[in-house]
Amino acid sequence: MQKFIIHITEQKFELLEQADLQCFILKPDLPDSFVTKFVQLAKEKQKLVLGFDDKSVAKFNFDGAMVDLSKSENIASDYRALTQGLKNKFIGAICRNRRHEAMLVGECEPDFVIFRAWIDGQEKVKELTSWFSEMFLLQSALLPVEDVDFRSFTTDFVILDDTKYKIFVAK
Repeated sequence: MQKFIIHITEQKFELLEQADLQCFILKPDLPDSFVTKFVQLAKEKQKLVLGFDDKSVAKFNFDGAMVDLSKSENIASDYRALTQGLKNKFIGAICRNRRHEAMLVGECEPDFVIFRAWIDGQEKVKELTSWFSEMFLLQSALLPVEDVDFRSFTTDFVILDDTKYKIFVAK
């Protein structure tokens, strides 16, 4: 069963209390005071908090970052540049939904590779995530951009924003 990574978009701490949630990504424009308190509480509960770049990781002592390589023309060098300040941190890397780019991102050795999914074209992404999980030992995550049935994808993680997660749990 897939585990959830929750993208925190609102100034609320309640999801930190859920034992089954172990990793969070904080929206970049949340107030510094909220981010500082969230990171402190998460660390006390031994949960991971990710940011979106090396500057926010350093500023708030995040456990890692999610970097976007989906528009990269030179994946290896862009990955090195984006992760230069992230030694010994967890890294998730977003890639284009194509096999070649997924392989190139995988060769960079992030902790997990992230695939985006839209309703239009989701069957191709399902095939891609299935192929990736069979070919690589790296973990993968699905980032649904639209309301897709994420349970039907072959990924280790699903990244949902806090509102979508609450709706999913309420069903």
